[in-house]
Amino acid sequence: MGCVHGKCCCRYPRSSDGDNREDLGTYAQVQTHILAGRSVESAQVPSHNFKLEYSVLTQRGFYPESPEKENQDSYSIKTQIQGNPNVHFFGVFDGHGQFGTECSLFVRDRLVEILSNDPTLLDDPVKAYNSAFTRTNEELHNNSDIDDSMSGTTAITALLVGDMLYVANVGDSRAVLAVKEGNRVVAKDLSSDQTPFRKDECERVKGCGARVLSVDQVEGLKDPDIQSWGDEEMEGGDPPRLWVQNGMYPGTAFTRSVGDSTAESIGVVAVPEVSTVHLTAHHPFFVVASDGVFEFLSSQTVVDMVNRCADPRDASSAIAGESYKLWLDHENRTDDITIIIVHIKASSNVVVPHPKEMEEEQRTHRKKHRRYFSLRVLRKVIGQ
Repeated sequence: MGCVHGKCCCRYPRSSDGDNREDLGTYAQVQTHILAGRSVESAQVPSHNFKLEYSVLTQRGFYPESPEKENQDSYSIKTQIQGNPNVHFFGVFDGHGQFGTECSLFVRDRLVEILSNDPTLLDDPVKAYNSAFTRTNEELHNNSDIDDSMSGTTAITALLVGDMLYVANVGDSRAVLAVKEGNRVVAKDLSSDQTPFRKDECERVKGCGARVLSVDQVEGLKDPDIQSWGDEEMEGGDPPRLWVQNGMYPGTAFTRSVGDSTAESIGVVAVPEVSTVHLTAHHPFFVVASDGVFEFLSSQTVVDMVNRCADPRDASSAIAGESYKLWLDHENRTDDITIIIVHIKASSNVVVPHPKEMEEEQRTHRKKHRRYFSLRVLRKVIGQ
């Protein structure tokens, strides 16, 4: 995935370029790179009598030339947003650039905090999402401790409100829903990778002044006038990237992100695309993961692997292991990998309030939250 270092245009040799595969280690040896693997946890959704069982795995990438390179992925899982037992948040943030880790951690913390404090969240989650991304991006730009001129992060997030799932995406990480169709379990993408491979995104950034070229085109090895790159699988390690008109930067291979203030001048924005799905008994689970997973694994393959495992921890390990293997089959390194798997199960132990009671409870909660928000603003005005 790409800006001029990693996500930002540093090219590694392909696995066919005469390297010694034995020197790269096995997945078992590199499991020391797993920085977090949570136990299976759960959250109830009493309004609709189901529960979520979830687990997460995050693994540092394998970089032979930078063996101590830190994991730039981060994740956030927050249950009972605004104190509401039916509102839960899951997010993965894939940083890039010199200060990618700092950008990833900043957005991880601030985005959900801003969402949680938005009094419109339950009434209009899409509006709240857009506002939270915009404000988080502005705060990152204004943070004097983090240089986001050539660094930033993608963000793939899922907000559950009762039986409605809202997925907001900026960048090329991905959320995938499993859908039962007869005897099959089919993958349904809840996000669309925002890269120059998408014609609409490519035209949008060109309209903002971006040059869209692969590295080979920039270096004169391919005709820059041929604006056809096939698809991501065909292009492999040399995707189309964004460049300023008269410079060799920033080289981002995505069209949306949080941060990346230099790339904003050529159309890279932090405005999320938000999709909505009504969850039913035909939806057994969903996955939220960084592009380290989806670089070489299709959404359907990931869903198949999760579906074969009763325990999401086993599925996470299997996906990470297969991703790691495929990375080394194609390149001499691997990307950071983060996977959140959320199973949706019927809950027999939850007493479901009457819909009118739930509606009244949520209305009361919103009033209390607005009152708290108004008092906080008033105290700031009068200097308390």
